[in-house]
Amino acid sequence: MSAVQSGKAHVYDILAETFRREGVDVCFALLGDANMNFATRLAGEGCRMVYVRHEHCAVAAAMAFARKTGDIGVATVTCGPGLTQLMTALPAAVRSRLPLVIFAGEAPLKSGWYNQGIDQAPFVKATGADYHSLHLPVRMPTAIRDAFLQARRERRPVVVGVPLDLQELAWTGAQDFPAPSQTLVPQLSPIPPHPEDVARAARLVDQSRKIVVMAGLGAVEAGAAAVCRALARNCDGLLAETLPARGIFHDDPFNLGVAGGFSSDVAFDCFGEADLVIAVGCSLTFHNAAGGKLWPAAKVLQIDVDPITINQGRVAADAHLRGDARLAVEALTVQVAKKAPVWRSEDLAHRIRTEPADRMEFDIEPGLHDPREVVARLDEAIPRNWQLVNSSGHCSYFFAQMRGWSQSQFLTIREFGAIGNGTSFAMGVAAAKPDETVVVFDGDGSLLMHIQELETIKRHGLNILIIVLNDGAYGSEIHKLRAEGLSDEGAVFGRTDLAAIARGFGIGGETITDLSQIPEMIAKFQATGGAAVWDIPISDRVVSPVIRRAHPGKA
Repeated sequence: MSAVQSGKAHVYDILAETFRREGVDVCFALLGDANMNFATRLAGEGCRMVYVRHEHCAVAAAMAFARKTGDIGVATVTCGPGLTQLMTALPAAVRSRLPLVIFAGEAPLKSGWYNQGIDQAPFVKATGADYHSLHLPVRMPTAIRDAFLQARRERRPVVVGVPLDLQELAWTGAQDFPAPSQTLVPQLSPIPPHPEDVARAARLVDQSRKIVVMAGLGAVEAGAAAVCRALARNCDGLLAETLPARGIFHDDPFNLGVAGGFSSDVAFDCFGEADLVIAVGCSLTFHNAAGGKLWPAAKVLQIDVDPITINQGRVAADAHLRGDARLAVEALTVQVAKKAPVWRSEDLAHRIRTEPADRMEFDIEPGLHDPREVVARLDEAIPRNWQLVNSSGHCSYFFAQMRGWSQSQFLTIREFGAIGNGTSFAMGVAAAKPDETVVVFDGDGSLLMHIQELETIKRHGLNILIIVLNDGAYGSEIHKLRAEGLSDEGAVFGRTDLAAIARGFGIGGETITDLSQIPEMIAKFQATGGAAVWDIPISDRVVSPVIRRAHPGKA
């Protein structure tokens, strides 16, 4: 019999039961005085706890879990320094529109002074997340339910803070619980577009000569992939994907791949010719348009339930069609005049299929590898049923060029531009997909920021392969410094023996000097599972197109 059922519950028992009634089956946690009783009770109620070694990693893992499951990610940290460690993960979750609920302790109210006491709300709210202090025990279950409801509706993190001493009180309230947030979410049908808006958009499409249909996460969530393909066929258009939606058109011969700073050379060529971009379920960020460089001559027609004109300091759209991505594209496809295929030629399909993403040639030092060749070898060898996670930093451009991976198998979260998240995201995916193998691609600088999580991966038996492009530096920084004629000394650290470190944590560790070994190594890992770090030394002479475009004539 649980403490709640026995009638001898503490407040923390009721809080844990409330979380479980919200359907929380997985929680990422780091324990301290102000959350450890709650977390222990949550585990006792049957919730799977992933106990990490750094608070940031708890929230970053919850982010990936939320993206993969489509549900709320949950984490818990203690008060004060436990809470302040979240100041990088929270804005990343806000900008990625990921719903999270984070249980954080607060300093005890009875104390005149507490070593870890701090006004936590301003920190959290500065990131764009919301914060609720819960100081009335009898209302705490309802307040927690409301936090879950807010996270679902607003698609952002909500942090609830509960003072340590209030958690330890005996529960004197009612034994019944509020209705879970899932039962209070409005059940609404997709929004159809207005016929006049459709007709106006159709005229714009008919007047355009070269069209790219670009899909974002809104198209993914609406199930609009098939109708976007049909629209592109009807108007002799090409397809493209935003970075988070990467893979929605993975098997289409006229898919240009990622639209944005990570676009391939062929994609840049085609976008440069386009006179209309139809953005379906896209937020039209600065990087999605490569700061305005990707489609310099094209108008943008945005299809979205919440269309915009200005975003991130630039005019992002010229025309709008409000409605659900799938319904709006279906309606538009019916209205536009069907065009004979001219741009959609076999020659262009051949270019898309065969040309390298980056045509630039570099001299590679003996004993080191071109990161583009490494990625090509991995792309050929990795089984298509594995879950892939792309971290951030200079190396992430190269991994974004992998071909033929569906959106459901390839995770990218980089809206805040922070490195150091790869292992955390991989842990979140592994918790969301416990029966699947997860491989995360990272750089040495990023991995070393949270190398301690290798112990978490080992302790929890997570099936994660970490593949590292090791250039012995912070890659983006050295290339930017060199482009400006400045010393790169502050961003060069030498090639740490990452394989040896991995073995020290009790997982596999290999340094790959011969790329021909990769297929055999992949096959062996597929057979055995487990966790490992593969350290691949790469040349720091290969500068990504992202850097070269940002420093024209210099990088």
